[in-house]
Amino acid sequence: MEAEAPTHSERSEDTTPSTSSTSGQGEDGPKTKKASLKRTTSKPTNAKAKKRKKARVSRPVPLGYTVHQGEDMLLVISSSTSQYDGSAWTPQKKGSKKKKLTKGKRKASQIKKKKTVRPKPKVANNPVVKEKEDTNLFVPQKTTDHRWGQSLPEEVLVSIFQMVVVQDGAVPFLCRVGRVCRLWNAAASSPVLWRKVTVGHCWIAPGKTQLPKTEMKIKETFDWMAQNRFSQLRNFSLCHWKKNVTYAVEAVSQFCPQLRSLKISYCTGLAVTAFHSLGLHSQSLQGIDLQYSEFQVEGLLEYLENHGSQIKQILFTHGIKNDRLLSAITKGSCPDLELLEVNTKLDSKDCELPIFIHALQMACPKLKTFRMLNVRPLHKTMRNSADSTLGFPLLEELCIATTSYSYMTDKDLWDILFGSTRLRVLDLRGCSRITPSGLSSLPCLELECLFWGQYFCSNVGLSSPKKELHMVTQKWSRTLQQLDIANQLFSEEDLEIAMSHLAQASQADTLHSLNLSGTRITPPALRLVVGQTTALGYLNLSSCRYLPRGIKRIYRGQEDIRQLLDKL
Repeated sequence: MEAEAPTHSERSEDTTPSTSSTSGQGEDGPKTKKASLKRTTSKPTNAKAKKRKKARVSRPVPLGYTVHQGEDMLLVISSSTSQYDGSAWTPQKKGSKKKKLTKGKRKASQIKKKKTVRPKPKVANNPVVKEKEDTNLFVPQKTTDHRWGQSLPEEVLVSIFQMVVVQDGAVPFLCRVGRVCRLWNAAASSPVLWRKVTVGHCWIAPGKTQLPKTEMKIKETFDWMAQNRFSQLRNFSLCHWKKNVTYAVEAVSQFCPQLRSLKISYCTGLAVTAFHSLGLHSQSLQGIDLQYSEFQVEGLLEYLENHGSQIKQILFTHGIKNDRLLSAITKGSCPDLELLEVNTKLDSKDCELPIFIHALQMACPKLKTFRMLNVRPLHKTMRNSADSTLGFPLLEELCIATTSYSYMTDKDLWDILFGSTRLRVLDLRGCSRITPSGLSSLPCLELECLFWGQYFCSNVGLSSPKKELHMVTQKWSRTLQQLDIANQLFSEEDLEIAMSHLAQASQADTLHSLNLSGTRITPPALRLVVGQTTALGYLNLSSCRYLPRGIKRIYRGQEDIRQLLDKL
């Protein structure tokens, strides 16, 4: 009631008009209602105002937990079981809502005035934790508690990085681990880890244009890597670059004196100056791979003319301009060539490749691997040219695989391999004109892989049945490790005889892979070879019409093949 009396008197004073300046107005004119109340109150009200100021002082919110340090851990213990104790928000008590206004403005002003007068809050009995004592509990006390990566020897880190580099490559792995700490940076900068580097899409997404700042950043970064990381670089590959290809090749050739192999794949814009730089600085270069890339053929022809004697591997894609490289090779620009590969895309229409086999045999007598992938070689003879008497004496792999029709005959195959006694791999997929008698007449006696399946060929079903497959299996039964005769139309009897020859030579356990997809293999013939070849780990029986439905699939692993034997 004491709080309401001044309010009533002050209300009566405010309602009476006055003509002179009072203490509630002053020189600045009429003040607000709250200001007039403060000026007209007496000393007892001033005492209450002081009490009101004390009530507004906010006390620190007590912590709801305490922290204790154990022997090897920090314990956080809650000091209250209530979910609201110690929190900044507390639920409202019952009856604390505002009362409804029923007596007009007077009662509203009284309720408003009551709200301003707050009683002194009660002091809670919750324990207060001294923060000064616990401020340093969350900071580790031991300065010797480092991470394991910072205590490993640098040689151990280099060995670990080497295993990752072999599997995933040097870039971007070494660039990322070099930013971990100084020790990892020193280990990642070891020149031993940067001997084989492949750089693909970087800095920008493929197909997007490069801004001038981005292009400058690429050049500066590549220069830094060439000068600080590529001192022992031997094999370098650049993939899917549309710009700065020439700049990258020039930088690698200048700062990498041990460069041996250069691969430019799916790139465009390789100019003549890049080949000039390779000729000046890369004296150890032995392999050039330019498959599916656009480059100036004149620059490569000039390089082969001056430095072709050091090149041992050349790989390029078949094209109207690129075929000039094969002519230069057949004329003797690369006498020590060991690997020659000419390929083309699967959807290419013009796949005919004119080639002078006898001239190539005389120009490259050291050739070991000869691949013509998805092209149709057209054998041509040169006028007034002496026939080669040696052929390819060191040839170990011949691949003439194609997804379309092939003109290769037994005579053409003999002209290539008549002197190749060391042949190990023979890939004739798509060569439907080759016969078993032509294969059995070859001079190689230790053939390990024979791929003779017919794939994506429109005339597979129209071809006449072949015979005498046993001539092939009988000749190489002791050395064959992989045999592929998919979709070959041999008779059931011929297949059974051929499988029997493979089964008789199974003591050596040499056969590891057998592809009989689309053939007329029968369960008795299959039982012979599966029961005797214990090392067989891959067997393809898909689309074999003479086998039960339950076993026409691909088998991988010896256990899977043993279960097949129980079904036969």
